[in-house]
Amino acid sequence: MGQPDQRAEGAGPFTTRLTWRLSDGGTAVWESRLARRRGMISVHPFSAGPTRHVRADAVSLTRLQRLNSIAAIAFVIGGALFAAGAADARFGSGDATECASIYSVGGLFFTLGGYVSLLQVVNAPRHTAGGAGRLATPQWRWWSYEPTRVDWLSTFVLFAGTLVFAVNLLDSFLQGLSVQQVNRLIWTPDVIGCTLFLISGHLAFVEICHGRLRIPTHDLGLWIVAVNQLGSVLFMVSALAAYTSPTTGSLVNADIANWGTLTGALCFSLAGVLQLGEHP
Repeated sequence: MGQPDQRAEGAGPFTTRLTWRLSDGGTAVWESRLARRRGMISVHPFSAGPTRHVRADAVSLTRLQRLNSIAAIAFVIGGALFAAGAADARFGSGDATECASIYSVGGLFFTLGGYVSLLQVVNAPRHTAGGAGRLATPQWRWWSYEPTRVDWLSTFVLFAGTLVFAVNLLDSFLQGLSVQQVNRLIWTPDVIGCTLFLISGHLAFVEICHGRLRIPTHDLGLWIVAVNQLGSVLFMVSALAAYTSPTTGSLVNADIANWGTLTGALCFSLAGVLQLGEHP
């Protein structure tokens, strides 16, 4: 990054876009989300010719396609099951064990989607700045620790949020809890999980907007991030409304809690459907 012919963009300590000069006088542009989701970088020729996209090799593209499809489908199913659980609580039998069972299965799919999203970042093709404008395929890994990368941090926080939600969902099967125990064992993990989802969504905005606010237009990736973040906001609204008052022993507002979960879950399902189109 100290090279005079290379320009880095992003927010804070995170670099989300790099532009560098090629030997033929043209420029190559690497964008974090474009490279890890679609496996490509943009190359602008020195002359007034059209911009072309250089793709990673077939191994990387196949890998990205598979991981993207698995994560997207997992979020679609997970969101649909969460919506079904909320609908059952609002319009169906309202049986606590039945609703908890539906939520728990949905939570498994959310956790799968979160981990596979992290795998996609860990195994995404890497740029070779200062080179000929190409992407290199890394060796397959099941884990990495790269907190200086905003895409890694965003997906890691998302995955951590799904694990915290798992604690909330498992604790919801417990019977005979006092109000204090309900708030500590069920409500608190719920709020923590929602907070982590919101942080992950904010980092995703940092990645795709390069630290500048943008309105979603034709950018499919930006729409996916925006819809996911809306779902996270609705989940947080639901969690806050699900606090059990120690004085009354009932939720702050059960209707808001159920509707927040229902609409938030549908947002995650919709984002999963959109994500199926964001592939190499």
